[in-house]
Amino acid sequence: VDIVFSDIDMPELSGTGLLKTLKTKPLFIFITSHSQYAAESFDLDALDFIVKPATFERLLKATNKAIEYIELRKSANHSVEDTSKSLDGSDDYFFFRETKGITKLNYKDVIYIESMGDFSKIYTIDEKHIILVGLKNLEKQLPEAFSRVHKQYIINVNHISTITSHEVHLKNFVVPINSASRQELLDRVIDKKTLSRFKK
Repeated sequence: VDIVFSDIDMPELSGTGLLKTLKTKPLFIFITSHSQYAAESFDLDALDFIVKPATFERLLKATNKAIEYIELRKSANHSVEDTSKSLDGSDDYFFFRETKGITKLNYKDVIYIESMGDFSKIYTIDEKHIILVGLKNLEKQLPEAFSRVHKQYIINVNHISTITSHEVHLKNFVVPINSASRQELLDRVIDKKTLSRFKK
């Protein structure tokens, strides 16, 4: 079994409980009416979390994400080199390896980064790049302009257009933000740049 679609609130054994019992874990995509389970699901490294009612488009997106991850894992078995050594936050750019070769990318062009388990997907305005570095490892190496806003996402704060109570809008993208990360982002970045009615 490569992919499991599972509800969470089930009789006798919950979906998250099922995932915890498995020694060899397939990719789990949870589908539930209870959004409060999202944090626990991602703590268990679930690939995706869908809140009911699930649309066909949302299910298709999750399925394609799982297939993409499986293909990446297969290709990684042939080239397991850790590309994190190519990252250096002291410069304006970094290098990473892709199947087509070594790619250079400017930090300012990165909108956000999404976790894909052992991999990360980097989003720019026009392109997507997948690298063999986990989000936790990336977080340690990126410059201060990047902020972890969710277990699954790191954003470039220079591209923020709007922050709501649960989302961050970046250019044409929207990513979720949890309450703790939102407060940290406000304290560290946003409040310092917010115009005040009274100048101190």
